[in-house]
Amino acid sequence: MSQDLSAFGRFAISKKAGEIVFCEFEPGENFYLIQSGKIKIVKILGDLEKTLDVLQPGEFFGEMSLLEEAPRTATAIALTDVKLLVFNQTNFEILIQGNPQIVLNILKIFSKRIYDQKRRFMILKLEDIQARVADVFLMLSETQPQPPGTQDEETTQRVFNTTPEDIAHWAGISVQKTTEVLNHFTTQRRVEVHQGKIVVKNIADFSRFVNSRRNKSSQ
Repeated sequence: MSQDLSAFGRFAISKKAGEIVFCEFEPGENFYLIQSGKIKIVKILGDLEKTLDVLQPGEFFGEMSLLEEAPRTATAIALTDVKLLVFNQTNFEILIQGNPQIVLNILKIFSKRIYDQKRRFMILKLEDIQARVADVFLMLSETQPQPPGTQDEETTQRVFNTTPEDIAHWAGISVQKTTEVLNHFTTQRRVEVHQGKIVVKNIADFSRFVNSRRNKSSQ
């Protein structure tokens, strides 16, 4: 976000790496803007802690509880030392007064966040970790335009500028397990893993694979 938020310095707080910003099921009266550092958003599913997202400077989090007046749906933990701006209904109104562009930017962020949260929860509900990894690529494909000249979805090859570490975060599994799945897909010639990018040979094949696993788990 490019707007000057220096006037809101009095609303800044700091957290050390590993500190909890808020917990799942707590009442949500504030939301946060990351000025520096990274925040990990996690959710407890059964006995396991699943990473939903890793947020970077300039990103908001915690806004849905404020908007919906509902308890927190996930836990926010400082992945590194962080500096945050804390907003509530009162100072948020001050923020948007006279700044129409910031309102538009925030609405775009909120809209994307709602989609991302629902989509990532769909991934985490899959019990098959191979299906989870495949579904991450489907999620990335949904948010990235098709390259020119790939009209036939049955033979669509996609290139994603991502890493196994990123895939692990989105899939909610360890980097080791993610690497094992990617190696398995590589031996099947379904993916190619390169430095800084991963090639999916046939994204439609992954779509069929994930849908079959999702249908099986719902029976």
